[in-house]
Order: sequence, then structure tokens, then C-alpha cells
Amino acid sequence: MDIRLHLEAGHSKAQSMEIVKYVGYDKSRFSNLFGVFVRGPYRISQRAAHPIALIIEQYPKLLSPYFPEIIGLLKRDDIHDAVKRNIFRMLQSQKVPGKYEGEVLDLAFSFLVDRKQAIAIRVFAMQVVFNLSAKYPEIRADLKMVLEDMLPYGSPGFKNRAKKILSKLMMS
Repeated sequence: MDIRLHLEAGHSKAQSMEIVKYVGYDKSRFSNLFGVFVRGPYRISQRAAHPIALIIEQYPKLLSPYFPEIIGLLKRDDIHDAVKRNIFRMLQSQKVPGKYEGEVLDLAFSFLVDRKQAIAIRVFAMQVVFNLSAKYPEIRADLKMVLEDMLPYGSPGFKNRAKKILSKLMMS
């Protein structure tokens, strides 16, 4: 299967599931799909994100070799919002390898507080920071302060996630 051509043909749940079935736990095929996701363009990146998310839900270890690339992408200014958004979407449900936790935490915090970032990017980054706070409880106070400061100005989606996280922070 030519993954790029398959994604160019359109976007549907059935097409995503075909890609998921084709890639499975095959590292080479996942590498190909991840490359298509990173190279874009925007629509192709968006379409590739869904099967990637489904695959890494089943096989989280497939994402491990891509953490240096993911971090590098998040540091670039020229990367499309769809790529940033979907990277944070993936990271919110992943265990970040220990050697990358610091960088991922710094990046997620910087995206969270950057009001120029799209709301979805900031919401997913918020979840990544919260998830890492389980291992690094010393960041909880900072996260709480940032969320309380931003809450009055947030979109409905931002407020919703922030309130859920704040309630969990209050319980811990």
C-alpha cells in the first residue's frame, strides 16, 4: 500500500482503519506513515495523525524511536499547527521515556502559556504537563497557578480541560 496515495484519496474512518490494519506492529511501515505525517502537507498530516494515534494506542513502543524527531519538530517555528497539535495529542496518552521528560515538559509548558498557539495545541500541551506532574509533583503548583491565571480568558475547550485538571490538582 502506498500510504501517501491512500491518504490523498480522502479521509474516513474506514480509510484510517485500512492503514492501521496495514501498518500493524510493522516498524518499517510505521516509519513510512510517520514520515508522511511529518512531511505533510497540512491535509495529509491531519489524515495521517488519526491512524498513527490508533496504532500507538495499541503499540505505544512504536513511537519511542521518534521522540528525538518529535522534540525537534516542536522546536521548529515553521511546522504546521496540525503537526504540533497531533504530536501533543499523541504525547498526552504516552509514557514519555525518562531521558526526554525534561525537554517534553519544557516544550509542553511553553506551548501551554503561549497565547499565540492554537487552543487545541495548548489544551493537549496542558494534559502532557499534567501527566508529567504525576512523576514531578513540584511542577503542580506552577501548573495550578498558570491555569488559574489563564482560566478567565480561555476558550470553552480550554476552560473545560483546565477545570478538570485543576480539580485533580486540588485532590492531590
